Amino acid sequence: MIFLGFDPGRDKCGLAIVTIDKQILWHEVIKSEDAIASIQQLWSKYQPNKLIIGNLTTSQEWKQKIIDKLNLSSAIEFVDEKNSTLEARGLYWQMYPPKGLGRLIPQSLKVPPRPIDDLVAILLVERYIDKLT
Repeated sequence: MIFLGFDPGRDKCGLAIVTIDKQILWHEVIKSEDAIASIQQLWSKYQPNKLIIGNLTTSQEWKQKIIDKLNLSSAIEFVDEKNSTLEARGLYWQMYPPKGLGRLIPQSLKVPPRPIDDLVAILLVERYIDKLT
């Protein structure tokens, strides 16, 4: 099984393709205006089983857009997004460990040098998979 994770936002969104065994096939932060086209392309390329969406910021608006433009209503699942940004910061440092003197700074004080909405999308899929098993 393959899942498309979607962290919706007003200005930017996170997208991720993750397998049932939590292997990350692809992830990226995109402009919100490109989200529908990107979801459509990823849906065609990877043919995921579900579209996993965070349940907070603008999620209902995005659900309606996805239904209206892509007709994926039966594939959409919402996942609790609470604390996902904080958790994604930790994931960022696991995936991209700091080098040099940056290793000496406590993780709680570090801020990733780029948006991490894609990592939130990964975590949303992982939360969904954890509910399945």
